[in-house]
Amino acid sequence: MKKHTFLICICLIFCYPMNTAAESGSGIWDYIFSQTDEAGKLQVHFLDVGQGDSMLIQTPSHYNILVDGGDGESGEKVISELSARGVKKLDLLVATHPDIDHIGGLLPVLEKFKVKQVLDSGKLYTTRTYQRYTEILAEKQIPVTIAKEGSYITVDPLLSLQVLNANHPKATNNQASIVLRLTYRTVDFLLMSDAEAQQEYKMKHNYEVESEVYKVAHHGSRTSNTFAFLKKVKPDYAVVSYGRDNQLGHPTKEVVRNLQKAGAVLYATAKGGTISIETNGLSCQISSEKPNPIFNKE
Repeated sequence: MKKHTFLICICLIFCYPMNTAAESGSGIWDYIFSQTDEAGKLQVHFLDVGQGDSMLIQTPSHYNILVDGGDGESGEKVISELSARGVKKLDLLVATHPDIDHIGGLLPVLEKFKVKQVLDSGKLYTTRTYQRYTEILAEKQIPVTIAKEGSYITVDPLLSLQVLNANHPKATNNQASIVLRLTYRTVDFLLMSDAEAQQEYKMKHNYEVESEVYKVAHHGSRTSNTFAFLKKVKPDYAVVSYGRDNQLGHPTKEVVRNLQKAGAVLYATAKGGTISIETNGLSCQISSEKPNPIFNKE
C-alpha cells in the first residue's frame, strides 16, 4: 500500500484536467480522492466462529466470496452474518482444507444459499462431515475447481485473487491449505488458512507475499507464523481467529511476539467478535463487533 500510493497520486495528477487545476489549487486533490472512490469499497469480514476460520469478502462490484465456515456449530452464525450483510448468493465458496473447524459450518451454508462455484483444496478426507460436504456439492451440481498453486481466480475484475499454496502429494490437511493473496489496487490481504512453516518458506521464495493485512495462520499456532516469513510479509494489521480459553493455547506467545516484532497491530475475534476491514484500495478502516478488539498481551 505505502509503496504504491505516491505513484497513483502522480498518475492522477497528470490525468487531471489542467484548466480545472489552474482554477483551484485544492481542486486537484478533490479530483484525486474522488477518483479513488469511484470503483467502490472492498470489505473483508473475519467472522467470529470461535476456534475456527470463516471470512466473507464483499467486492467493489458487489460479488460475495466465503472462505471457510468454521465448525458445525458455527453454521447458523455464518448464515446470520451473511444475511445481515445482504448476501443472497455466493459467487465463490472456498473450502481451504477438510478439517471440521473450516468446513463444518459450510454444510448449512451450502443448503441455504445458492453457490455459483466452489474452490476446493482437493485434499480427500474420511470424516462424515467431509463426506456430507461432497454429497451436497454433487446433489446441488455445484461446479468445483481444484486449487492450483500460482493460479488466479477471477470473480471481480477489479480484484486479483491468487492461489499461493495448494494440495500436493503427501501433504497433511494443514499443509494442503489453500492460501490466497487478495489485492485491490494497492492493498493486499494474505489469507493463510492453516498453512505451516514449510509452506511459508516455499511461498516467500516463490511469490510476492508482502501484504498490508495478514490473516494469522492456524489460529496463531507455533507451527506457523515464523518471524522469517512475517519479515517478508511486513503486515500493518493482522487478524487472528480463535476461541476464547481454547485448550491449545492459541495464539501462542511466540506468535504474538513475532507479529509485534514484524510491526503488525493484532486484532482478535475472541476479543472483538467479527472484525471488518474496509478499503478503497489505498487505506484501510477497521471495525469490530465488540469493543477492545486489539490483542495486547505479550
